Amino acid sequence: MTETTEEPAQRLRILADLTPLRTSLDYRRLWFGNTVSWIGQGMTALAVSLQVYDITGSAFSVGLIGICSFLPLVVFGLYGGAIADTVDRRKLGLASSSGSFVLSVALVAATVAGVEQVGLLYAVVALQAVCFALNSPARSSMIARLLPAEQLPAANALNSMTSTTGALVGPMLGGLIVGWWGYRAAYTVDAVTFTASLYAMWRLPPMLPERRDGAGKGSGEKRASVTDGLRFLGARPNLRMTFFSDLCAMVLAHPRALFPVVAVVWYGGDAKTTGLLVAAPALGALLGGVFSGWLGRIRRHGLAVIVAVACWGSAIAVFGLTRQLWLGLVLLALAGCSDTISMVFRNTMLQAAVPDEMRGRLQGVFIVVVAGGPRLGDFLAGSVADLASPAVAVTGGGIACVVAVSLLALRWRGFTRYDARDPQP
Repeated sequence: MTETTEEPAQRLRILADLTPLRTSLDYRRLWFGNTVSWIGQGMTALAVSLQVYDITGSAFSVGLIGICSFLPLVVFGLYGGAIADTVDRRKLGLASSSGSFVLSVALVAATVAGVEQVGLLYAVVALQAVCFALNSPARSSMIARLLPAEQLPAANALNSMTSTTGALVGPMLGGLIVGWWGYRAAYTVDAVTFTASLYAMWRLPPMLPERRDGAGKGSGEKRASVTDGLRFLGARPNLRMTFFSDLCAMVLAHPRALFPVVAVVWYGGDAKTTGLLVAAPALGALLGGVFSGWLGRIRRHGLAVIVAVACWGSAIAVFGLTRQLWLGLVLLALAGCSDTISMVFRNTMLQAAVPDEMRGRLQGVFIVVVAGGPRLGDFLAGSVADLASPAVAVTGGGIACVVAVSLLALRWRGFTRYDARDPQP
């Protein structure tokens, strides 16, 4: 009787599957803490940008904030993953979260003291990126230890909602708080929200990496090597494809850098129009997470990634052809939804098909790809738009994405046959 009632419910599920939140108290704490802290970090990111501009009056100085965060993410992302495969991941997560909390407190103290130094803000942003690069591999590696494999797609969909909510709600609240009460209030709220993440990490059980070489769980006798992680990835075609497919989307078909130009030239708009273009993919990504209940029924994860990336490229290509704002926003939202679906299955494959002793390093590579891919895409889109036109850059990039991911799928056919019931790296 139980099986017959559960199966129809599974087939009819459309909204996000909340099973991981119901079945695991540790995951529930971790998810809630991360959601709150992501919103706080989104507030701080906007507040720092506004403060840098207030101090300097220079858009270039604001742009340097991105460089200050990008370089530590790339450098420390790989090494953060290696550390996560060596030490107790709970302790690493707790230490890196504590570092982020201290940095938020430092911003509060600087505003209380009336210190207005751009160099200080740059330094805090860079150190925050270091803490994130150390924290993210540890936190991501924990999920496969807290939940059974069949709940990983649902958990990753919930995690996508966390990051997207932070990206949407955080800056909006940050702008309101800075406008009403100033920078000190925004930084104070961020520091307070970080206590939720600290509490969640503190309540977790020990998370020593499990080793297959007989050394036992996280003995620490063998130091995890970044080189070993890259060598492991090089010999696993299915795992490599998770990164290649994402690079197809983020490098070849990532029109974000062109939104200010597109808003004016295509739609006759202004900064508000640019804001709508930026928000549309994020809203689509959030909706993709909200209506993700059906993802748990998909077993061919590799095929799902290929289809999702092709849908992203197709939506971007058509976006480059339309000159109606409402249609452009819909297409960007569809692209964002496709990105969420791709991310859910790529993350699930990295968690299910990778041995625990390697999960941190593979998550470190994931950070580098996620951080570097869109920035390379910005450079490529801007360059092509200068040499040809924004339409060629956007539509051509979308078509190139679809062609590239299709060729990759033909080259490594085993990826499309990947089955979640028998995860092979």
